[in-house]
Amino acid sequence: MQKKVFQLLVDNTSGVLSRIAGLFSRRGYNIESITAGVTADPRFTRITIVTSGDDEILDQIEKQVAKLVDVRHIRELKPEDSVYRELAMINIRAGAEERTKLVSIVEIFRANIIDVGPESMIIELTGNQGKIEAFLKLLDGYEILELARTGIAGLGRGVEHVVYLDD
Repeated sequence: MQKKVFQLLVDNTSGVLSRIAGLFSRRGYNIESITAGVTADPRFTRITIVTSGDDEILDQIEKQVAKLVDVRHIRELKPEDSVYRELAMINIRAGAEERTKLVSIVEIFRANIIDVGPESMIIELTGNQGKIEAFLKLLDGYEILELARTGIAGLGRGVEHVVYLDD
């Protein structure tokens, strides 16, 4: 089993994300991560999907997604030619005595403390999945009250793979 990251450019219409997810569901394919957001052109949405399978399954996924009506373009974002980022927000139980240690960890990872309460703090961290996993390992021993991760968003490096869509 291997992971692949696919980037889709789709029409910004209602139900498009549901149709894409439905294709995965009907065929028994797993979506490990999915992010979606409007592009610089509001007519289109960029969707990044992380999925896994053997070569045959991953090829089938790419071909079947490409056939969907709303999908204008699909391509694999290869790690060596792309930049991936993920956002994590972590609500940690932290009284006054734990805060000093947590602030040190936050500074090392260039994270941000975005909320502090009497018994907890919320940390925001952006980076690749490895950075986020390493940060979470350092939090072992602290009580994580809530964790929200966005999933991968990615773009290809350079200008060679930029796609321009016309109507």
